[in-house]
Amino acid sequence: MKANMTEAAHARPQGTQGLSIDLVEQMLAQQPNDPNVWSALGALLRQAGKPEAAIACQRRALQYNDRHVGAWTNLGNVLCDVERYDEAIAAQEHAVALSAGDPNMLSNLVVALRHGGRFERALDAIDTALRARPDSPSLLWDRALTLLQLGRYTEGLRHYDARLSLPTYQCRIAPGPMWDGGPLDGKTILLTTEQGFGDVLMVARYLPMVKARGGRVLMECHPELMRLLSRLEGVDGFMRAGTAYPAYDVHCPLMSLPHLLGTTSETVPPPVRLTIPDDARAKAARLVPGRDGTVKVGIIWSGRITFKDNARRAAALTRFLRFLEVPNVRLYSIQKGPPEAELATLGTSTLIAPLGPEFNDFADTAAVLERLDLVIMTDSSVAHLAGSLGRPVWNLLQYTPYWVYGTTGDTTPWYPSMRLFRQTIPGDWDGVFSAAEQALRQVVALKG
Repeated sequence: MKANMTEAAHARPQGTQGLSIDLVEQMLAQQPNDPNVWSALGALLRQAGKPEAAIACQRRALQYNDRHVGAWTNLGNVLCDVERYDEAIAAQEHAVALSAGDPNMLSNLVVALRHGGRFERALDAIDTALRARPDSPSLLWDRALTLLQLGRYTEGLRHYDARLSLPTYQCRIAPGPMWDGGPLDGKTILLTTEQGFGDVLMVARYLPMVKARGGRVLMECHPELMRLLSRLEGVDGFMRAGTAYPAYDVHCPLMSLPHLLGTTSETVPPPVRLTIPDDARAKAARLVPGRDGTVKVGIIWSGRITFKDNARRAAALTRFLRFLEVPNVRLYSIQKGPPEAELATLGTSTLIAPLGPEFNDFADTAAVLERLDLVIMTDSSVAHLAGSLGRPVWNLLQYTPYWVYGTTGDTTPWYPSMRLFRQTIPGDWDGVFSAAEQALRQVVALKG
């Protein structure tokens, strides 16, 4: 049967990805000069994780029609994936101009501008798109994140609840009235979990403030965090994430607390005090020796691999080997998940003590952090854990990092014990690791 664009469009990338690409390749054999087909193939190759081939297909489409809006915006999307932001922005600007400011094209331009660190320009594009779609959750969400990145917390947090209306929002929303931040007067409030483990640790600082509103506080919690948070100040009871809701009067998603409790960039509360269980401390004492003359450095090179932005924030394990060249440094891997396997693959298990397999939950990780002199890592939940514990942590950041780290400087008001090392060129880790190595040498020299 003759392949056509309808068949290709309905072949879902997941599970039938190869078939969908095959269909479009059949079409190319019949219509080799059709820019629509070339652009469709490029979009599928992007979904298949083949960005360079995708770029080539979009450029081929534009050779046949340099006014093809879809090819320009698809090209911009894949260039953004590989952190070629100047080119991505230029491509999206072509799409916007050719489409007479279509809101979808403006949205794609916003993504490129935000990833490329052009936040003021992103705000202008968002505001233009909002005039056509004033209630768009995705545009309001982009506006929130952009304002937060700029440190304009009051404005950004005002739109932060737009996330709850996104089609990609994956956490369940409890039924019933949502808390408005006012007095609880003896009512029971259920705080529902969302986003990543690090976000939960970050907003745990607000729980005593919720309790001070005069109610009974229940918190939904993932099992990985339960033991660490079980004695958290301000919480009267916990429920395991995903189980049936207990009785409550009002509810609130955890990440809505910064807005409801009036956070500004000048009034970020200090991290909450975490209580580490004695059995976790006993295990940590077996894993990490006491004072032995070495500088004990924990490392993490990847966050959760299913996180859509992980490829940008993660770095290769091999980059961390340079820290072994610093005299008197002992490295400990506190990495969890599939990236742990890289230790064995690279043959580094004798150079870097692999502690990840010993961790059953965040309480175990926290106990080890107490015994380390320093953690050097790319951004993930453990950065929030170390910062919450007040442990020295050096966070090696991608070009456009999570909004709590802002756009400049080497500190964040959210974690006084954290030092930030920033990419100055998109995707370039060389300068980041060079600066971290020099700083580590200074630390070792001072300890010596």
